[in-house]
Amino acid sequence: MLIGIWYAVNFAISAFFEWRFENPNVYVLWNAFFLYVSLMMAIALVFGYSHLLFRLVWYWQVVGHLAGIIVFFLLMGTLYFFFNDYIDGLVYLENWKESMIDLLSWDALRIYDQYIIVVAVYHIISYFQGLQRKEQERSALLLRNKEMQIDLLKSQINPHFLFNTLNSISTLVSSSKEQARRVISQLSDVFRYALDAHGGELVKLVHEIDFIENYVRIQQVRFGDRLRFVKNVDTSCLGFYIPPMILQPLVENSVKYGIAPKDEGGTIFLTVQRHGGSVYFEVKDDGLGTLAKKVMDGTSSGIGMTNTDLRLRSYFGPEAGLRVAASDQGYAVQFTVAEEMLIATERKEVIVNK
Repeated sequence: MLIGIWYAVNFAISAFFEWRFENPNVYVLWNAFFLYVSLMMAIALVFGYSHLLFRLVWYWQVVGHLAGIIVFFLLMGTLYFFFNDYIDGLVYLENWKESMIDLLSWDALRIYDQYIIVVAVYHIISYFQGLQRKEQERSALLLRNKEMQIDLLKSQINPHFLFNTLNSISTLVSSSKEQARRVISQLSDVFRYALDAHGGELVKLVHEIDFIENYVRIQQVRFGDRLRFVKNVDTSCLGFYIPPMILQPLVENSVKYGIAPKDEGGTIFLTVQRHGGSVYFEVKDDGLGTLAKKVMDGTSSGIGMTNTDLRLRSYFGPEAGLRVAASDQGYAVQFTVAEEMLIATERKEVIVNK
């Protein structure tokens, strides 16, 4: 369109001056119009031809465009001859040859420029379309990655947890309907939080801890006094933003592999404290530890722990990865995030929310 406008202005100006000062006949204007239409049709063909050549290797493109320039010159030169000489009575082949030879001077450059400009514009358009396509592919890749994270997040709510909770609710219905309703409400909150976690937004630590407490209360219905939960959380950290469901796999790991297999049960300790310009997170239990039949080491066991480690590194850098300390007295998983990283994350989230 821009090329068409450019040449329309050029043809209009040159035709007007020729008609006004050199040849006052109206056919001069009509000739300019028909030449312009012919040029636009030729430009459309050049665009299509360039598109075909664009799929080839560079040296075939060069050869193809050299041939294209020659054909374009012969075509446009013949049209110039027709509108300027042929209709004036110069109808013989010798007249055409003479006209074409005359065009090989300065006018030839004008015709070559028309071809070169069109090819250059096509390649510029193709370049930016390529950038746009790469950006779309990048966006699609990010979307697929986000969908994968959604699936991983959802899978972290273990199906066995749901099955056992439903069994507990079934038992409570006959013994304590009020407690059964409370567990159903807690289960609803847990799954609502898990489903909302795929929105890509970070959550305040206070909401993550509320989620963990709901999760543990539901587990306590199954394990009773065998499962205890103690939290030691610095209240000044509750406003920090963290990725959703970042602590749940660590707590689930303690319940499943540390507390559940132990006859007398045990306690899960959740600690969040400021320490030397950083915020220290720890989920620890006094369960079987290294005596468990299966110990999750955070590197090769289970997508929950592995996903948590990857997400922490993605958000806060490699130094925020999980660290595991296991002994026969229990199992602990820690990670540390620089306070400035949490503050920066908090600012970004506030801006997004606004």
